Amino acid sequence: MRWLPGILAVVVSTPAAAQQVEVTLNEAIQRALQVQPAMVQARGDARSAGASRRSAFGAFLPTVTTSGSANRGNQPFRLGNDTTTFPPVYTYSGGLTLSLDVFAGFRRLADLRSSYANLDAAGASVVNQRFQVTLLTKQAFYSAIANEDLVRVAESQVRRAQQQLQISVEKLRAGSATRSDSLRSRVDYGNARIALLQAQANLATAQANLGRQIGVDRPVRAVPDSAIPELPDTSVLRAAALDNAPQVEQAEAQARAARAQVWSARSQYWPRFNVSYSNTRSGIADPALPFLNGYPERFQWNFGLSWTLFNGFVREQNQVTASVARDNAEARAADTRRQVNAQLTQQLAALATTYEQITIARDNLAAATEDLRVQNERYRVGAATILDLLTSQAALTQAEVNVVQTRLNYLIARAQVEAVTGRTL
Repeated sequence: MRWLPGILAVVVSTPAAAQQVEVTLNEAIQRALQVQPAMVQARGDARSAGASRRSAFGAFLPTVTTSGSANRGNQPFRLGNDTTTFPPVYTYSGGLTLSLDVFAGFRRLADLRSSYANLDAAGASVVNQRFQVTLLTKQAFYSAIANEDLVRVAESQVRRAQQQLQISVEKLRAGSATRSDSLRSRVDYGNARIALLQAQANLATAQANLGRQIGVDRPVRAVPDSAIPELPDTSVLRAAALDNAPQVEQAEAQARAARAQVWSARSQYWPRFNVSYSNTRSGIADPALPFLNGYPERFQWNFGLSWTLFNGFVREQNQVTASVARDNAEARAADTRRQVNAQLTQQLAALATTYEQITIARDNLAAATEDLRVQNERYRVGAATILDLLTSQAALTQAEVNVVQTRLNYLIARAQVEAVTGRTL
């Protein structure tokens, strides 16, 4: 009967395991890039910036408006200045108007430069968000792998504790060990089982987080790659990062856009010259297309000049607002460059450190494995105490955890360097 809960747990967990989704790292990244809101918003901002650029270019083209109408009343009417009176019939009219700002105080040029800068900033934002989403996906992916490895470590710890408990009980029965040895082994076995349950809970959480990151509504298992990438050559990485990092490019493009807006605000001090042409036709006969051919034509040209000499200091306010926005954008651009430099220094140091820690952790694991083997033999022959054996077991478990953790730290540090520099190592 005591095995019944375990059998039921296996039966219940089998369908869930069969339905579990497995993904590789590249598959996880591609899925995350499609579903993450930050990436969707960045692509939307890029489309909006492209539309703004077309709008800024369209300001150099004339505005074209056309209209048409058909009317009928119950009173006689006249067409234009004609004295002939017509009975109530349908009257048709149409018009075409073209208007163009010939000079707008260089505002259109400034707006065009600003739109190009905003488009560059949006493009850099897409690149930046792509690497940020990739970083978060890699963190979730590597965390799922690490927690799966930690479950295996906890299972090994349970097996060692169970074997030690069995040895202690056998030695107690043989009279070569004390009851305290078996009690300590039983406590160690219980603690190992608790650690295994916690590791399994952490794995379920990590797989659920990975599923959310890639847009899957159930836990996802990360398919590990057994090969650990080598330490990349970072000798020329810093100079390239400071010039081509997506965060730096985005901030500098935003600063260029803010400088262009200053010139756009200054355009309010200049006069505005506008020219327009309109052509209207009307008649009572059925209209002939394309432009009511056969109807009397009336057209006119309008040339307008307007110059705001004083508008209650509104221009001055707009100028100051644009100048403040420019100063803020330039300060952010300079600070972003310094921030990327500091982040790169930190991440490169972490990358080199964690890579060396992998070798140290592996050496420690080999030493701890051999130490436990020696302590097991010494305990069997009565040359070591149970405390010595438990200490060696704890050291081996910690060494196994360190191997998993150092590998995770190295992979995450590598992903963080990629996110800062905007390039794949």
